[in-house]
Amino acid sequence: MENNTSLQQQLLDAGVHFGHLRKKWNPKMLPYIFAEKKGIHIIDLNKTVECLQETAVALKQIARSGKKILFVGTKKQAKDIVTECAQKVNMPFVTERWLGGMLTNFNTVRKSVKKMQSIDKMLNDGSFESITKKERLTLSRDKEKMEKVLGGIAQLSRIPTALFIVDIGHEHIALAEAKRLGISTFGVVDTNCDPNKVDFAVPANDDATKSIAIITQYITAAIAEGLAERQAAKDEETDDTTGADENEKKAARLEAEAQSEGGRGGKMRGPGQPRRRTPSSPKRTSNR
Repeated sequence: MENNTSLQQQLLDAGVHFGHLRKKWNPKMLPYIFAEKKGIHIIDLNKTVECLQETAVALKQIARSGKKILFVGTKKQAKDIVTECAQKVNMPFVTERWLGGMLTNFNTVRKSVKKMQSIDKMLNDGSFESITKKERLTLSRDKEKMEKVLGGIAQLSRIPTALFIVDIGHEHIALAEAKRLGISTFGVVDTNCDPNKVDFAVPANDDATKSIAIITQYITAAIAEGLAERQAAKDEETDDTTGADENEKKAARLEAEAQSEGGRGGKMRGPGQPRRRTPSSPKRTSNR
Protein backbone atom coordinates (compact mmCIF):
# COMPACT_ATOMS: atom_id res chain seq x y z
CA MET A 1 0.00 0.00 0.00
CA GLU A 2 2.91 2.30 0.80
CA ASN A 3 4.17 1.84 -2.75
CA ASN A 4 0.74 2.82 -4.12
CA THR A 5 0.67 5.91 -1.93
CA SER A 6 4.06 7.08 -3.16
CA LEU A 7 3.02 6.37 -6.79
CA GLN A 8 -0.19 8.31 -6.20
CA GLN A 9 1.82 11.21 -4.79
CA GLN A 10 4.12 11.19 -7.86
CA LEU A 11 1.08 11.23 -10.16
CA LEU A 12 -0.41 14.10 -8.18
CA ASP A 13 2.84 16.09 -8.41
CA ALA A 14 2.94 15.50 -12.18
CA GLY A 15 -0.61 16.85 -12.60
CA VAL A 16 -2.00 13.55 -13.89
CA HIS A 17 -5.35 14.33 -12.20
CA PHE A 18 -6.21 17.40 -14.31
CA GLY A 19 -8.84 16.55 -16.91
CA HIS A 20 -10.48 18.68 -19.58
CA LEU A 21 -13.19 21.33 -19.20
CA ARG A 22 -16.54 19.98 -18.11
CA LYS A 23 -18.18 20.97 -21.42
CA LYS A 24 -15.70 18.76 -23.34
CA TRP A 25 -16.16 15.64 -21.24
CA ASN A 26 -17.20 12.19 -22.44
CA PRO A 27 -19.92 10.77 -20.12
CA LYS A 28 -18.31 7.31 -20.37
CA MET A 29 -15.41 8.67 -18.29
CA LEU A 30 -17.76 9.20 -15.32
CA PRO A 31 -16.42 6.19 -13.29
CA TYR A 32 -12.91 7.70 -13.43
CA ILE A 33 -13.87 11.28 -12.44
CA PHE A 34 -13.37 12.27 -8.81
CA ALA A 35 -14.86 15.76 -8.82
CA GLU A 36 -15.27 19.00 -10.73
CA LYS A 37 -13.26 22.07 -9.79
CA LYS A 38 -13.61 25.49 -11.46
CA GLY A 39 -15.25 23.91 -14.49
CA ILE A 40 -12.46 21.30 -14.89
CA HIS A 41 -12.89 17.60 -14.21
CA ILE A 42 -10.51 16.03 -11.69
CA ILE A 43 -9.49 12.42 -12.40
CA ASP A 44 -9.64 9.91 -9.52
CA LEU A 45 -5.98 8.97 -8.93
CA ASN A 46 -6.95 5.76 -7.09
CA LYS A 47 -8.46 4.55 -10.36
CA THR A 48 -5.41 5.77 -12.30
CA VAL A 49 -3.02 3.79 -10.05
CA GLU A 50 -5.21 0.68 -10.36
CA CYS A 51 -5.46 0.91 -14.17
CA LEU A 52 -1.77 1.79 -14.56
CA GLN A 53 -0.71 -1.29 -12.60
CA GLU A 54 -3.06 -3.58 -14.56
CA THR A 55 -1.71 -2.16 -17.84
CA ALA A 56 1.89 -2.58 -16.68
CA VAL A 57 1.31 -6.24 -15.72
CA ALA A 58 -0.29 -7.02 -19.11
CA LEU A 59 2.46 -5.28 -21.11
CA LYS A 60 5.17 -6.94 -19.02
CA GLN A 61 3.66 -10.33 -19.92
CA ILE A 62 3.62 -9.45 -23.65
CA ALA A 63 7.28 -8.35 -23.49
CA ARG A 64 8.22 -11.52 -21.56
CA SER A 65 6.73 -13.66 -24.33
CA GLY A 66 9.00 -11.91 -26.86
CA LYS A 67 6.24 -10.04 -28.70
CA LYS A 68 6.48 -6.46 -30.00
CA ILE A 69 4.65 -3.45 -28.54
CA LEU A 70 4.25 -0.42 -30.82
CA PHE A 71 4.42 2.95 -29.03
CA VAL A 72 2.28 5.67 -30.63
CA GLY A 73 2.43 9.34 -29.66
CA THR A 74 2.50 11.95 -32.42
CA LYS A 75 1.37 15.01 -30.49
CA LYS A 76 4.04 17.60 -29.72
CA GLN A 77 4.10 17.00 -25.94
CA ALA A 78 4.50 13.22 -26.35
CA LYS A 79 6.98 12.85 -29.25
CA ASP A 80 10.30 13.01 -27.42
CA ILE A 81 9.13 11.07 -24.36
CA VAL A 82 7.63 8.23 -26.42
CA THR A 83 10.70 8.01 -28.69
CA GLU A 84 13.10 7.85 -25.74
CA CYS A 85 11.08 5.27 -23.80
CA ALA A 86 10.53 3.01 -26.83
CA GLN A 87 14.24 3.09 -27.73
CA LYS A 88 15.16 2.21 -24.14
CA VAL A 89 13.34 -1.14 -24.43
CA ASN A 90 14.08 -1.61 -28.16
CA MET A 91 10.41 -1.39 -29.20
CA PRO A 92 9.03 0.15 -32.42
CA PHE A 93 7.46 3.62 -32.27
CA VAL A 94 5.54 6.16 -34.35
CA THR A 95 6.02 9.76 -33.22
CA GLU A 96 5.97 11.86 -36.39
CA ARG A 97 2.78 11.07 -38.25
CA TRP A 98 0.60 8.01 -38.51
CA LEU A 99 0.47 6.92 -42.15
CA GLY A 100 -2.98 5.61 -43.03
CA GLY A 101 -2.65 1.85 -43.48
CA MET A 102 0.51 1.55 -41.41
CA LEU A 103 -0.97 -1.64 -39.93
CA THR A 104 -3.79 -2.60 -42.30
CA ASN A 105 -1.53 -2.20 -45.33
CA PHE A 106 1.61 -3.38 -43.58
CA ASN A 107 3.24 -5.09 -46.59
CA THR A 108 3.31 -1.84 -48.58
CA VAL A 109 4.78 0.01 -45.62
CA ARG A 110 7.45 -2.70 -45.32
CA LYS A 111 8.39 -2.08 -48.98
CA SER A 112 8.92 1.61 -48.20
CA VAL A 113 11.08 0.65 -45.20
CA LYS A 114 13.18 -1.68 -47.38
CA LYS A 115 13.57 1.06 -49.98
CA MET A 116 14.75 3.46 -47.27
CA GLN A 117 17.23 0.88 -45.95
CA SER A 118 18.61 0.11 -49.43
CA ILE A 119 19.14 3.84 -50.19
CA ASP A 120 20.91 4.19 -46.86
CA LYS A 121 23.12 1.18 -47.59
CA MET A 122 24.01 2.43 -51.07
CA LEU A 123 24.83 5.92 -49.84
CA ASN A 124 27.19 4.43 -47.28
CA ASP A 125 28.93 1.76 -49.37
CA GLY A 126 29.71 4.05 -52.32
CA SER A 127 27.30 2.48 -54.83
CA PHE A 128 26.15 5.96 -55.82
CA GLU A 129 29.60 7.24 -56.76
CA SER A 130 28.65 7.24 -60.46
CA ILE A 131 25.47 9.34 -60.11
CA THR A 132 25.40 13.14 -60.17
CA LYS A 133 25.58 15.28 -57.08
CA LYS A 134 22.00 16.48 -57.63
CA GLU A 135 20.64 12.91 -57.84
CA ARG A 136 22.52 11.94 -54.70
CA LEU A 137 21.09 14.94 -52.88
CA THR A 138 17.56 14.04 -54.00
CA LEU A 139 18.00 10.46 -52.76
CA SER A 140 19.40 11.69 -49.44
CA ARG A 141 16.39 13.97 -48.97
CA ASP A 142 13.98 11.12 -49.82
CA LYS A 143 15.72 8.91 -47.30
CA GLU A 144 15.54 11.60 -44.60
CA LYS A 145 11.81 12.07 -45.18
CA MET A 146 11.20 8.33 -44.97
CA GLU A 147 13.50 8.02 -41.94
CA LYS A 148 11.45 10.67 -40.14
CA VAL A 149 8.16 8.83 -40.62
CA LEU A 150 9.29 5.19 -40.81
CA GLY A 151 12.53 5.18 -38.78
CA GLY A 152 10.78 3.98 -35.63
CA ILE A 153 9.30 0.92 -37.33
CA ALA A 154 12.35 0.02 -39.46
CA GLN A 155 13.03 -3.13 -37.38
CA LEU A 156 9.37 -4.19 -37.20
CA SER A 157 9.19 -7.21 -39.48
CA ARG A 158 5.62 -8.26 -38.62
CA ILE A 159 2.46 -6.69 -37.20
CA PRO A 160 2.91 -5.88 -33.47
CA THR A 161 0.99 -7.72 -30.74
CA ALA A 162 0.01 -4.56 -28.88
CA LEU A 163 -0.25 -0.78 -29.23
CA PHE A 164 0.48 1.67 -26.42
CA ILE A 165 -1.17 4.99 -27.35
CA VAL A 166 -0.83 8.44 -25.80
CA ASP A 167 -4.16 10.27 -26.34
CA ILE A 168 -6.54 7.84 -28.03
CA GLY A 169 -8.61 10.71 -29.45
CA HIS A 170 -5.63 12.18 -31.29
CA GLU A 171 -4.49 8.75 -32.54
CA HIS A 172 -7.95 7.55 -33.61
CA ILE A 173 -6.68 6.20 -36.98
CA ALA A 174 -4.03 4.01 -35.28
CA LEU A 175 -6.67 2.80 -32.83
CA ALA A 176 -9.15 1.97 -35.60
CA GLU A 177 -6.50 -0.02 -37.52
CA ALA A 178 -5.48 -1.95 -34.40
CA LYS A 179 -9.12 -2.79 -33.66
CA ARG A 180 -9.67 -4.00 -37.21
CA LEU A 181 -6.72 -6.39 -36.93
CA GLY A 182 -7.54 -7.56 -33.40
CA ILE A 183 -4.38 -6.06 -31.87
CA SER A 184 -4.47 -5.43 -28.10
CA THR A 185 -4.70 -1.72 -27.29
CA PHE A 186 -3.45 0.19 -24.26
CA GLY A 187 -4.01 3.92 -23.99
CA VAL A 188 -3.72 7.07 -21.91
CA VAL A 189 -7.32 8.34 -21.79
CA ASP A 190 -8.33 11.87 -20.80
CA THR A 191 -11.82 13.00 -19.72
CA ASN A 192 -12.79 13.90 -23.31
CA CYS A 193 -12.36 10.32 -24.66
CA ASP A 194 -14.25 7.02 -24.53
CA PRO A 195 -12.26 4.56 -22.35
CA ASN A 196 -14.17 1.60 -23.82
CA LYS A 197 -12.40 2.05 -27.15
CA VAL A 198 -9.19 0.51 -25.74
CA ASP A 199 -8.67 -2.84 -24.03
CA PHE A 200 -6.71 -1.22 -21.18
CA ALA A 201 -7.40 2.45 -20.40
CA VAL A 202 -5.23 4.56 -18.08
CA PRO A 203 -7.29 7.61 -17.05
CA ALA A 204 -4.82 10.51 -17.00
CA ASN A 205 -4.01 13.98 -18.26
CA ASP A 206 -2.72 13.44 -21.81
CA ASP A 207 -1.74 17.06 -22.49
CA ALA A 208 0.89 17.83 -19.85
CA THR A 209 4.43 16.67 -20.63
CA LYS A 210 5.08 15.63 -17.00
CA SER A 211 1.93 13.52 -16.90
CA ILE A 212 2.74 11.77 -20.20
CA ALA A 213 6.31 11.18 -18.99
CA ILE A 214 5.42 9.55 -15.66
CA ILE A 215 2.83 7.21 -17.23
CA THR A 216 5.04 6.21 -20.18
CA GLN A 217 8.11 5.70 -17.98
CA TYR A 218 6.15 3.48 -15.57
CA ILE A 219 4.94 1.33 -18.50
CA THR A 220 8.47 1.20 -19.97
CA ALA A 221 9.93 0.02 -16.65
CA ALA A 222 7.41 -2.86 -16.60
CA ILE A 223 8.30 -3.83 -20.20
CA ALA A 224 12.02 -3.75 -19.27
CA GLU A 225 11.30 -6.14 -16.37
CA GLY A 226 9.49 -8.51 -18.72
CA LEU A 227 12.42 -8.47 -21.16
CA ALA A 228 14.91 -9.07 -18.32
CA GLU A 229 12.90 -12.08 -17.09
CA ARG A 230 12.78 -13.47 -20.65
CA GLN A 231 16.57 -13.13 -20.95
CA ALA A 232 17.11 -14.80 -17.56
CA ALA A 233 14.89 -17.73 -18.58
CA LYS A 234 16.80 -18.05 -21.85
CA ASP A 235 20.17 -18.07 -20.05
CA GLU A 236 18.92 -20.75 -17.65
CA GLU A 237 17.76 -22.86 -20.59
CA THR A 238 21.16 -22.46 -22.27
CA ASP A 239 22.92 -23.60 -19.07
CA ASP A 240 20.68 -26.70 -18.87
CA THR A 241 21.32 -27.53 -22.53
CA THR A 242 25.06 -27.03 -22.08
CA GLY A 243 25.00 -29.39 -19.07
CA ALA A 244 23.08 -32.03 -21.05
CA ASP A 245 25.48 -31.66 -23.99
CA GLU A 246 28.46 -32.14 -21.68
CA ASN A 247 26.94 -35.34 -20.28
CA GLU A 248 26.24 -36.65 -23.78
CA LYS A 249 29.80 -35.88 -24.88
CA LYS A 250 31.18 -37.62 -21.80
CA ALA A 251 29.08 -40.73 -22.46
CA ALA A 252 30.15 -40.75 -26.14
CA ARG A 253 33.80 -40.41 -25.14
CA LEU A 254 33.58 -43.35 -22.71
CA GLU A 255 31.85 -45.45 -25.35
CA ALA A 256 34.54 -44.61 -27.92
CA GLU A 257 37.25 -45.54 -25.41
CA ALA A 258 35.51 -48.83 -24.71
CA GLN A 259 35.33 -49.66 -28.42
CA SER A 260 38.98 -48.80 -29.02
CA GLU A 261 39.92 -51.06 -26.10
CA GLY A 262 37.85 -53.80 -27.66
CA GLY A 263 39.65 -53.27 -30.99
CA ARG A 264 43.00 -53.79 -29.31
CA GLY A 265 42.24 -56.92 -27.41
CA GLY A 266 38.73 -58.17 -27.85
CA LYS A 267 35.85 -56.83 -25.87
CA MET A 268 36.53 -55.27 -22.52
CA ARG A 269 35.67 -57.51 -19.62
CA GLY A 270 32.93 -55.98 -17.55
CA PRO A 271 33.23 -55.99 -13.77
CA GLY A 272 32.42 -59.35 -12.23
CA GLN A 273 32.63 -61.26 -15.52
CA PRO A 274 34.77 -64.44 -15.36
CA ARG A 275 37.88 -64.55 -17.52
CA ARG A 276 37.19 -66.76 -20.52
CA ARG A 277 39.66 -69.65 -20.91
CA THR A 278 41.24 -69.83 -24.29
CA PRO A 279 40.88 -73.27 -25.85
CA SER A 280 44.09 -75.31 -25.44
CA SER A 281 45.18 -78.80 -26.39
CA PRO A 282 43.19 -81.53 -24.62
CA LYS A 283 44.59 -82.82 -21.35
CA ARG A 284 46.34 -86.12 -21.56
CA THR A 285 44.85 -88.88 -19.44
CA SER A 286 47.44 -91.23 -18.06
CA ASN A 287 46.65 -94.91 -18.46
CA ARG A 288 47.66 -96.60 -15.38
